[in-house]
Parts: sequence; C-alpha cells; structure tokens
Amino acid sequence: MSSPRLIVAAAATTLTALLSLTPALPASGAPTTTDQITRARISTAYELPGDRVYPEGVAVDPRTGDLYAGSYTDGTVFKMTPGHRVAQVFLPAGADGRDTANGLKVDRAGRLWVTDSTTGVSVYDTRTRRLLASFDVPGQAPDDPAFVNDLAIAPDGSAYLTDSVRSVVYRVTPRQVAAGGRTTLTVRFDLGEALDPHGPDAFTLNGIVADPSGRYLLAADMTGGDLYRLDIASGAIRRVTLTGGDTLHADGLELRGGRLWVVHNTENTISRWKVTRDGAAARVERRLTDEALQLPTTLAFGNGTLYVVRSQFDKGGPLGSGTPRTPFTIASVRGI
Repeated sequence: MSSPRLIVAAAATTLTALLSLTPALPASGAPTTTDQITRARISTAYELPGDRVYPEGVAVDPRTGDLYAGSYTDGTVFKMTPGHRVAQVFLPAGADGRDTANGLKVDRAGRLWVTDSTTGVSVYDTRTRRLLASFDVPGQAPDDPAFVNDLAIAPDGSAYLTDSVRSVVYRVTPRQVAAGGRTTLTVRFDLGEALDPHGPDAFTLNGIVADPSGRYLLAADMTGGDLYRLDIASGAIRRVTLTGGDTLHADGLELRGGRLWVVHNTENTISRWKVTRDGAAARVERRLTDEALQLPTTLAFGNGTLYVVRSQFDKGGPLGSGTPRTPFTIASVRGI
C-alpha cells in the first residue's frame, strides 16, 4: 500500500493548482451575487475544537438531527448536537488506522460512514461508536494511487463512493455491511473513458448524490466541470446537459426536491441547479460567492438548515500557508 502522506501531498498539489486558477475575490469580502441571490445569510452554526482541524466532510443524522464532521488532517470525527454550539470528539484522531476523514454520511439505520482518502471507508454505530465494517481500496500500490473522496447512500441502503484519482465509483451493498469485518471495495462505475482528457495527476470525481427514487446517481468532475448521471440499474453513464454554467471545482453536492446544490471549493461559491426529473439535464438558478464561506468543501441539509463546511484549506492547510481563523466552524447558509 502506498504511503498515505504521499497521496495527501499529491492531493494538495492538485488542489493548489486549481486554487491558482481561481479569480481573486473582492478584497472587501463582500458577497458577489448573480441571478436571484439578494439576501443570502451566512452565520456560524457550530465550532470544532482544535487549531489544526481543517474539516472536510459533514453529515446529518436524519433520525436525531445530530451532525458529524471530519478532520482532513488527522481523521478526527466530531459530533454536533442541536442546542450545543461546540462540537465534541466522537472518534479520535487515528481511530482504526484512519489518517483523514473526507466524506461522511449517516444512513437510515443510524450508521455513520467515514471515508479515508488513502484506505477506503469505515462504518460505525452512532449509538455505541463501535466499528461495524470497513472496506479497503483494491490493489493499491505506489504506482497505482487512489483517493476515496465522497459518498452517497441510495434508497436501498447501498453506498457509492467516488475515487478522485482512479475516476471510478465503488459500491458497498447492505449485505456486505451486515456481514461485517474487513473486505475490499468493488467498482460499480468506471468513468475513465467518459471524462474529458485530463492530466495524470488531476483530481476528477468528487461530490456524489443519489436520486431519492433510487434510479440514478449524480457525480461531479471537479476538473472538467461536468456532471454525470450514473444509472443504478443498468450501469449506464451519461453526461448531464448543463445550462447556465458548469461544475468546475465542484466538491460536495446535495440533492433535494429536484434541486442540486454544488460547492465550488476554491471559489468560495455555492451554486443551485434545477434538475430534470430524469436527471438528464440541469439549469443553474442561483450562485453565491462570499469569502465568509472560508473555502467550503461540502454541505448538508438538516433541521431545516443548510450546513456548510468551512475548511480554510488555504490558511495553512493542504492548499496554502498562513494562520487559520480559530475555532474552525460549520456555517449555516440561508437564501441559497
């Protein structure tokens, strides 16, 4: 297995290159608005203890309203409870050999899924914190790196995970989780031939969401700027027709009520899209750019609120140097 730190360094190099292509934001920090955005409100919902957190993922437990966030730098997972501003450590740094905590999701059974970019995904009982199952990247070697990034849970309980380096989507079935233990991830979708040409070190697939009807997934190519529809039943892959923009630098996605929210991580931007019922096309409706998002990486709806991760990756984290603003926080955003 290749060194986790080498892969993290490669990820930082790729994202730094993306950051260098991003237009400068207004020095004043005032929001840039387009379309119908006029009164977007950004505020702090939760604080994450620690001065090197650099959070990446966030998930909401649909049963309890609790939130979970993960640290990209050491794999700590935090739990946030409504009514309590400061998060508590749910899983400590390095738990179960995890060096990072990227994508997070809580499924309907109350299980917390946590991806580690260099190894795969672990599944936990949110009540007991017990590790239920873990799934490793297949065939990893120094000359065949991987970067497990985000995940989505389909209505049948299957989990789908993007690999930003290999340009594939892995699948974990409910039966595999029930069996427990440690096993290997299997590829369900290979987008290597579907994506636009890109450099060998480029990050491709990142955010992924599942259609509530269980028919398809939507996955974003953060380098090419395209969105892909993955048919769950047939395995067919098609490019979504986008009107009014693209998904360049797309990180986390959220799909609700026929609308797709996209985080553009190096641009301090969230865009909102109207998606057709069959998932074949999407039209941009709103776009919010604001430095108060502090380089957002993903987002999730819960408790009637849109929660956004403020990673600060450009402030001494994987993307840059400097001093982050502490405490690290999870924001609530209204009006987008």
